[in-house]
Amino acid sequence: MEKSKTDGHQAVLNEGEENELEVFGYQTQNLRRALCLVTAILTLGAVQLMFYWRPEWWVWTSCIPCPLQEADIVLLRTTDEFRRYMRKKVFCLHLSTLKIPISKNPGEPLVADHHSVINQAVMKPELKLRCIQVQKIRYVWDFLKKRFQKVGLLEDSNSCFDIHHTFGLGLTSEEQEVRRLVCGPNAIEVEIQPIWKLLVKQVLNPFYVFQAFTLTLWLSQGYIEYSVAIIILTVISIVLSVYDLRQQSVKLHKLVEDHNKVQVTITVRDKGLQELESRLLVPGDILILPGKISLPCDAVLIDGSCVVNEGMLTGESIPVTKTPLPQTENTMPWKSHSLEDYRKHVLFCGTEVIQVKPSGQGPVRAVVLQTGYNTAKGDLVRSILYPRPLNFKLYNDAFKFMVFLACIGVVGFFYALGVYLYHEVPPRETVTMALILLTATVPPVLPAALTIGNVYAQKRLKKKKIFCISPQRINMCGQINLVCFDKTGTLTEDGLDLWGTVPTAGNCFQAVHSFASGEAVPWGPLCAAMASCHSLILLDGTIQGDPLDLKMFEGTGWNMEDGQVASCKYSTADSGTVIKPGPNASQSPVDSITILRQFPFSSGLQRMSVIAQLAGDLRLHVYMKGAPEMVARFCSSETVPKNFPQELRNYTVQGFRVIALAHKTLKMEKVSDVERLAREKVESELAFLGLLIMENRLKNETRPVLQELSEARIRTVMVTGDNLQTAITVAKNSEMIPVGSQVIIVEANEPGDLVPASVTWQLVGTQEPGSEKKVSQGSQQCFRSPCRNHAFRFQDTYIDIGNSSVPCGKGYHFAMSGKSYQVLFHHFYSMLPQILVNGTVFARMSPGQKSSLVEEFQKLNYYVGMCGDGANDCGALKMAHAGISLSEQEASVASPFTSKVANIECVPHLIREGRAALVSSFGVFKYLTMYGIIQFIGTSLLYWQLQLFGNYQYLLQDVAITLMVSLTMSINHAYPKLAPYRPAGQLLSPQLLLSVFMNSCFTCIVLVCTFLSVKQQPWYCEVYKYSECFLVNQSNFSTNMGLERNWTGNATLVPASVLSFEGTTLWPIVTFNCISAAFIFSKGKPFRKPIYTNYLFSLLLTSAVGLTVFILFSDFQDIYRRMEFIPTTTSWRISILVAAFVQFCVAFFVEDAILQNRELWLFIKKEFGFYSKSQYRILQRKLAEDSTWPPTNRTDYAVNGKNGLYINRAYESPEQVPKGKLKLGGQASEQHFWTRL
Repeated sequence: MEKSKTDGHQAVLNEGEENELEVFGYQTQNLRRALCLVTAILTLGAVQLMFYWRPEWWVWTSCIPCPLQEADIVLLRTTDEFRRYMRKKVFCLHLSTLKIPISKNPGEPLVADHHSVINQAVMKPELKLRCIQVQKIRYVWDFLKKRFQKVGLLEDSNSCFDIHHTFGLGLTSEEQEVRRLVCGPNAIEVEIQPIWKLLVKQVLNPFYVFQAFTLTLWLSQGYIEYSVAIIILTVISIVLSVYDLRQQSVKLHKLVEDHNKVQVTITVRDKGLQELESRLLVPGDILILPGKISLPCDAVLIDGSCVVNEGMLTGESIPVTKTPLPQTENTMPWKSHSLEDYRKHVLFCGTEVIQVKPSGQGPVRAVVLQTGYNTAKGDLVRSILYPRPLNFKLYNDAFKFMVFLACIGVVGFFYALGVYLYHEVPPRETVTMALILLTATVPPVLPAALTIGNVYAQKRLKKKKIFCISPQRINMCGQINLVCFDKTGTLTEDGLDLWGTVPTAGNCFQAVHSFASGEAVPWGPLCAAMASCHSLILLDGTIQGDPLDLKMFEGTGWNMEDGQVASCKYSTADSGTVIKPGPNASQSPVDSITILRQFPFSSGLQRMSVIAQLAGDLRLHVYMKGAPEMVARFCSSETVPKNFPQELRNYTVQGFRVIALAHKTLKMEKVSDVERLAREKVESELAFLGLLIMENRLKNETRPVLQELSEARIRTVMVTGDNLQTAITVAKNSEMIPVGSQVIIVEANEPGDLVPASVTWQLVGTQEPGSEKKVSQGSQQCFRSPCRNHAFRFQDTYIDIGNSSVPCGKGYHFAMSGKSYQVLFHHFYSMLPQILVNGTVFARMSPGQKSSLVEEFQKLNYYVGMCGDGANDCGALKMAHAGISLSEQEASVASPFTSKVANIECVPHLIREGRAALVSSFGVFKYLTMYGIIQFIGTSLLYWQLQLFGNYQYLLQDVAITLMVSLTMSINHAYPKLAPYRPAGQLLSPQLLLSVFMNSCFTCIVLVCTFLSVKQQPWYCEVYKYSECFLVNQSNFSTNMGLERNWTGNATLVPASVLSFEGTTLWPIVTFNCISAAFIFSKGKPFRKPIYTNYLFSLLLTSAVGLTVFILFSDFQDIYRRMEFIPTTTSWRISILVAAFVQFCVAFFVEDAILQNRELWLFIKKEFGFYSKSQYRILQRKLAEDSTWPPTNRTDYAVNGKNGLYINRAYESPEQVPKGKLKLGGQASEQHFWTRL
């Protein structure tokens, strides 16, 4: 492999990214291709079909490996656990086709941007590029770096200086033409798939191919009725699938169609402004923003500012202010030029510009960063077109089980060949009969039966206003054992209520101003900060913006006016907002406040600030608001009260949202000086003004739902962007952290110059409900709750503390911030899993950290659910096994499930339905497996004497029983109460394998015994050999003398291969077996409602039993002739019925009392030392035995500076320290298992 890498045969595409791929180079060989073609013709297309299913086989057989630089075919392989292959053809782009002069001098660059890959990809003097197109993204071969590189974007290595000076005046028309050819159109085009193409894809599914073979065989043998029924069902299934795919294709096409038809204005170097279609935009173009516009590309703002609605990305229609990229002269990449979030300068594709603010130096301008599918919207559409595969155990096990059944069929095939060849049956008939036995073990109704349960569950979820775009995930919901919740808008109310302000004066906190009185905040610097330090805008006469800003502004009683109709001494890029006292405001000596410049809030900085001017004051004022800990850092120490930490904790421990405000004055003469002020200079040496206290009430449904999940032993975790203390308090008040449990705050710090990375463990004192300082009756009502016993919780989801520093027998929970999580991830990775098994509160988490946390939980073999309101949760919603969005914005596209009821009641609903669907899928699968085995055994016995069941005998079993059972078994509703354990998640478990094996044994014993017993009866005659004996002895076994003559006269009309005593005896037992298997495998409690509540299924089983008994005991000649039976004595028929009943009783007892006895299996596991192999279970057991865990009130350091790993010697030996990250478990395929060939 190493040699092939050095030879240039292999490279990595998108290294380190989510869509990382390995790429291998191949050259097509004409001789090999010709041999492949001949082989495909000789095998009637079978080989070509295998190549369709396995594209890598086609490449390996028809091509030879070569360096990527010379390849005309590339083979791509995903780097995830699935190792999926795809092949792509290398194509060339010829610049000589452009009608512009292009230099062929190798030393002369084609584009002005020296960072661009285009200069390194064009072959001179040929003027051509080698390209591949992978999942809508174009890559060109970089001759310098010897790898394929993405085009359609500006390189991240550009500095702020490069962007302003290389692209600030626009591109030349010649460079635009080159870029258009290389990068392709700026379009997100979703092709509406032709119906014929969708149909071919469905029909060429491996299972449908096998099904077509089976049905063709059955039709050739005259088994028409059932074959037609299956054909009809299959056609309906394929038509519905094609219709659904077509509708999704049309819907997605309409969603992006308008994106490609936007008229835009750009600046062309030396030519001025030019209007053109947005599809002609290229990276580097200067885009003019005249006003409201839907952005057709990603662009970075370089002049002026604007307000954007990013609801398409975040799920919240909150205006976001974008500021221009500074003109710094450093050489750092523009995304990391400062500590600020680079996204505050970026306008994302698909978002709406709702307001522009020119700088006074011309219109608002932006440089096009990314086009087409490279953009934010393009990435979202690609995630829908190419969903991330998830590896659910059920589908993998089902595929393996089907292979096993097919192997049994192969054994049957050779058995039939041997029997029929031994009896010298003609070869054609021998092969036909052998193929019939081969197809008996895999029921053709299996795909429809396995998906029908999800269809029923989806309909039930829809009635509860939970919508699903990925039905395959419903089964996965049945395995969820950990749910992550966002806090604001999910666990708590979306809006915040003002509680009060705590101003400061003379380095001391003053009396609290309560908003309960209805009075506005008294005038002062704190009031001025609340009135001006926000990102609110006036749009069509309505104030819009962040709910927190809006609530804070309303508390001042001031009004907002458009700056264009107000006078202002300073006219800057951000001027346009004037604040004036309203009728409800406190008396103020200031007539108005004008916001001159704004430094927007970002979750990374945890603060925002503005520069404002008070009417009549020549000085400028800086106001800052943000997280209290962050704001205090930027204030002069003498202005921060000494009891600041205690006062802050006093409010945060009660669940209040606390915002700090600060202020300072500036002396400026020139407006240009305001524009050039660096944020670092503005945000320094401020004076601390005080605290704004806001209530964030729990939703009424939060506590009952969390209690229900806790009783079901499903872990709950809070992942929020809010303050850590506030999050801990909300976790306690919602009883996510049960009463009496200990909280350990984990604080990790980055390494310094001489100090390695460290992690500190701080034990938080227990806060019993009612023990906190009383602040207000309202807050008590919001957060107090009676004590409840939660001892059961620690049996499954948490482990007890075996540490003398913590009260014995109490559960413990870790809490940490996003900063600490990041340090642990990079410097203490071996310790991270130990923390996660008991981590409950994760605060100040960025969107990327939320996704990372979900992934780390999955690596511990948790099945993770994520519930969020869509804001900043998109990544985590996509990453989780079951993402549930409470937002109806476009961001919910990223989530498999969307609830239109904006509270967390949807979570237990979804888990209940998931468990019911999972149990139904297992039941149907077990039933159809047993059905195939039962028929296989019965048919094999008859084959021994060259016989088989008649068509109508098969038809009754296949259509009236099996088909109807498969379609109705899953109708059972979910049981209303969540059980404290999950249903089995894998088919290849001891219980299921034993169930199928034991039932197969019972069936085999009963069928073989009756097969042999019937031969011992005095009236028995080998009808197929001795037809005369049968005619003579008719009177000995007929129970109806009136039937004797008719049967005697017509016996010769029945084919000898069907009519027999063995067939007449085995058929009722086989039928009863099928019915009893359906009853036994259709489970009710604890995951589904009892079987009798499924009226249709119950009626069907009752009718099937009645019909079978009627046929068994009836003496109607027409029935016997149609069913191809021979009448037997009543005593023998009763014996058949007794044998079937005894088998049912034994099978029912074994299944219910032994195989489904949870207590028995737990006892067996305990006695024999079998324990769960899930990573989190292994960690819990080891940590329970570790006397040094959890650490409390101490600090640990990384072993060797930045990259060292902490090793707890009492817990793990050196060889157990992970050398790399754990392999991602629990990921799954959106495909059905039968497509996983």
